[in-house]
This record gives sequence, C-alpha cells and structure tokens, in this order.
Amino acid sequence: MNTKPLFVRAEWDHEALVWVATSDDVPGLATESDNLENLVHKLKIVIPELLEANGMDMSEGAPFELLSRRFEVAERAAV
Repeated sequence: MNTKPLFVRAEWDHEALVWVATSDDVPGLATESDNLENLVHKLKIVIPELLEANGMDMSEGAPFELLSRRFEVAERAAV
C-alpha cells in the first residue's frame, strides 16, 4: 500500500441530516453517518474492505485524510 494518505470528502446533506463520504482514491466509496465520529469509525471498516475488493494490498493499512465541508448561514441576533 502506498503510504500517501487516501483523500476522503465528507459533505453535510442538509435534507437527510447525515454526513456523506466519497473518495476518488477508494473505488466504490459512498457511506454516510449522522456525525463525523461515527463516520470515521465506519470509514475505518469500509475503506479496507473496498480496497481489498479492488485487489489492493492491505498489509500496511490504509491511512486516510478526511476533509469535511458544511455550509450554514450565520444570522444576526435580534436586538
């Protein structure tokens, strides 16, 4: 396995109220969770499974970087 971290994106789905993770580095990755901690836990399980299914060597593990993005609106408090 390459020691370069895999890049994983997590975006907040405002309608479904979940974080959705995808990655160009992990073929087939599409998973979701209600919070980032649970998403990281899920990714630690799903990423190795997907990489092995795609014939990649998992003997050294799979470091990954998670970039999260969430858009919100900050409103001025009423006076």
